[in-house]
Amino acid sequence: MEFFAIGLAAGGLSGLFGIGGGVVIVPALVLVARFLPERATGTSLAALLLPVGGLGAWYYYRHGHVDIRAAALIALGLFLGAWLGAHVALRLPARDLQRAFAVFLVFVAIHLWITS
Repeated sequence: MEFFAIGLAAGGLSGLFGIGGGVVIVPALVLVARFLPERATGTSLAALLLPVGGLGAWYYYRHGHVDIRAAALIALGLFLGAWLGAHVALRLPARDLQRAFAVFLVFVAIHLWITS
C-alpha cells in the first residue's frame, strides 16, 4: 500500500507541477520504504519505464536494483494520481498553482538541507 501511495502522490504532483520521479518517488522510497538509493532510483525508473527510463531501468534491473512489485504499484498510483492532479490543477487559478508549487519546492529544499 505504501508503494501505491508513493505513486499516487507522485502522479498527483506530476499532474499539478510536471514532476515525479527524482523529486518525489526516489526520496519517498528512501525515506518511507527504506530503500537504498540505487534500488530507489532503479525502481523509480521501472515505474516510469516506457516514456522515461526503459534502458536505465533495464540496466538497474540487470544489476539487481529494481523491485518489480513496488514499481508496478507506483505505476498504478502514477496513472491515477496524474489524472487527479491534472483535475485539481485545472480548477485552481494559475497564481495559486504557482504558489503551491513554490511551497512544495521550499519544503523539499528544507528537508534536503536538514537531512544532508
